Amino acid sequence: MRFVAAVLIVSTFAAPAHARVKADQTSRVFRLDGGGVTYALGVDDKGYLQPLYWGTSLAPADPLVSTDLTKTGEPVLAKAPGELSGFDPAGSVTLQEFSGQGEGLVSEPGIKTIFADGNRDLVLKYRSHRVEGETLIVELADIRRPLTVTLRYTIDPETGVLARSAAVRNGDRRPVRVDQIAAAVFTLPVGDDYRLHYLTGRHAAEWTKKDVSITPALTVLESRRGSTGHGNNPFFAIGREGLTTEEHGPVWYGALAWSGSFRISVGQDNLGRVRVAGGFNSYDFSWSLKPGETLETPVFYAGYSADGWGAASRTFHRFEVAHVVPGGIAAKLRPVLYNSWEATAFDVTATGQEALAEKAARIGVERFVVDDGWFGARNSDKAGLGDWTVNPAKFPNGLKPLIDKVHALKMDFGLWVEPEMVNVDSDLYRKHPDWVLNYTGRPRTEGRNQLVLNLARTEVRDHLLAVLDRLVSENDIAFLKWDYNRNWTEAGWPEAPVRDQQRVYVQYVRNLYYILSELRRRHPKLEIEACSGGGGRVDLGIIGLTDEVWTSDNTDPADRLMIQDGFTQAYPVAVMMAWVTDSPNWANTRTTSLDYRFLSSMQGGLGIGANLDKWQAEDFTTAAKWVAAYKTIRQTVQRGQLYRIDPPSGDNASSATMYVAADRRQGVMFQMLHSSMWRDNPAAQHPRGLDAARVYAVRVLGGGALPEGVPAQASGAYWMERGLRAPLKGDYVGTAFVFDAID
Repeated sequence: MRFVAAVLIVSTFAAPAHARVKADQTSRVFRLDGGGVTYALGVDDKGYLQPLYWGTSLAPADPLVSTDLTKTGEPVLAKAPGELSGFDPAGSVTLQEFSGQGEGLVSEPGIKTIFADGNRDLVLKYRSHRVEGETLIVELADIRRPLTVTLRYTIDPETGVLARSAAVRNGDRRPVRVDQIAAAVFTLPVGDDYRLHYLTGRHAAEWTKKDVSITPALTVLESRRGSTGHGNNPFFAIGREGLTTEEHGPVWYGALAWSGSFRISVGQDNLGRVRVAGGFNSYDFSWSLKPGETLETPVFYAGYSADGWGAASRTFHRFEVAHVVPGGIAAKLRPVLYNSWEATAFDVTATGQEALAEKAARIGVERFVVDDGWFGARNSDKAGLGDWTVNPAKFPNGLKPLIDKVHALKMDFGLWVEPEMVNVDSDLYRKHPDWVLNYTGRPRTEGRNQLVLNLARTEVRDHLLAVLDRLVSENDIAFLKWDYNRNWTEAGWPEAPVRDQQRVYVQYVRNLYYILSELRRRHPKLEIEACSGGGGRVDLGIIGLTDEVWTSDNTDPADRLMIQDGFTQAYPVAVMMAWVTDSPNWANTRTTSLDYRFLSSMQGGLGIGANLDKWQAEDFTTAAKWVAAYKTIRQTVQRGQLYRIDPPSGDNASSATMYVAADRRQGVMFQMLHSSMWRDNPAAQHPRGLDAARVYAVRVLGGGALPEGVPAQASGAYWMERGLRAPLKGDYVGTAFVFDAID
């Protein structure tokens, strides 16, 4: 399944000439330069591939080799170290770019194998390299056995973001079992002041920011759930205590492009060097490599910034939008969306949906989406899942009359689907009970009354592709909300040979990628949202094949500010959906105004999921005002640079977030107050990212007078130095200021 690597590496990098990949044949030093970043590696005198440098660009002539000489008089990178002590043999202290589990290694390996004769020692040394365009390819080989590992490196010329992956090939006549393999291993110099920042949480509480000291006690970010999961996201960022802030200091960061069980480990090795390894989760995984077979890893993207957390995330956002998100910088902006779930739940009817569509059109909605309940015998979550045919009782004439109505209202049409799941009470399960993940003779644990179809099976993959292709072909559907509402249990594949059954964790995700990729190929205008009980499957693998992601099922606007702040540490606003829903909110029963809910949701891709059947006339007026206002700033919010002026947190009464257009002709600053105390007013907030020399007119988004003392126009320097103080009082209130450049 080479397309997994191809989609995420080869097609994303058509690098212009100013990205440099240099391989010095004499010193065997390899260097990649781009976006103000240098990454270097080289071969030592014993043939080990060692990491050399990763950070701010070095000059072309800066040395990356030592003055030591080999017996032939040629310069070498460095001599491989000898034994440090009887407890630290040479193999445990030699710094390697991608190590095998062997020769006394005690840190995280790049790969762990078992050969057919029981040998578990794997020592990888440099064999060859080549440069193909802007990609460096280095081949390592075991010292005795015919097993090779090929490492691929590409650097983005604009951002300096690396794309790394690995592929292992069995050249023997007998199988070799792979028990663990990383896409990449990254190394930072010795230091005791590194801190790891990561994102964790649970359903309806995703994207919580955490940070811990990096020590010899390994920190492991992982999912064992079969999917990315809500618990840990496959993203890391590392700074230095006392040096790294939002605006200053070094940051190394990365994200794994994989939507299944993953593992990223971070820790110091036995000499205090920081190592980050990430790839498939080794938990319950193995891959028996047949003679001549190759196993490829997902891609691990990683970057460096010298200018703090804010610059790191903005740089990564630019890279993700340009090279990962389908369509790149030419992709459509996210339309204002309405979803019917809160209004109707499973009680979906043609007449009811038409009435909702009329109300949605009144407020300026551009996309109308029918959620769960339109198909099969789907009157609750206990039946019908897997039967992707229109329910004739609910839609006697099919979906066409509703779609025609939606189009007449100048909106496009979307549907909710959950293709990877099945109810036991469904025609599909009754026909194919063996199509689910299961162990023969063991219980089949249901979650949300459903089981997981085994996409690793080719016939299941092909069935799902066929039914989805037919659904989209027979109806004018512009958008699918692709849901995934449970984790794996009983991850069995009894039809496969025993030695291959644990391939299920990889083959399932590869086939998911195949379905999404092929569906998009057949229907180029189709857009897809990735959803898994909110943010349970968000990563650069799924983002590379969908147009937007559902950030969280928690739509409380105050909680959502923190959720969105966490999300954007790793991923771009361009794909982040944020909905206005009903109040009190289901997640915490908090009551908030419609104005506050819109101001929170307008900081992403705006959606509306409230029950419009219960709205009053003033609600429609308020919503229409905010939807129209959002359309004037949508380009800036979704594609601009994000500045965290005053990040939201549980112990902070206020927050402020700034979005600045790529050409810096517009900026939008949202100021939000969560709770007033005494008679205090929030402090002035200082915009960021404006052009200091330009003059900007300022206005209040949605209308209204400027606060007393705020001039109608001033230079970017003035706004950034003086700031603006919004006289907010009360609980859960906010405002937004728009800065428009004056020619």
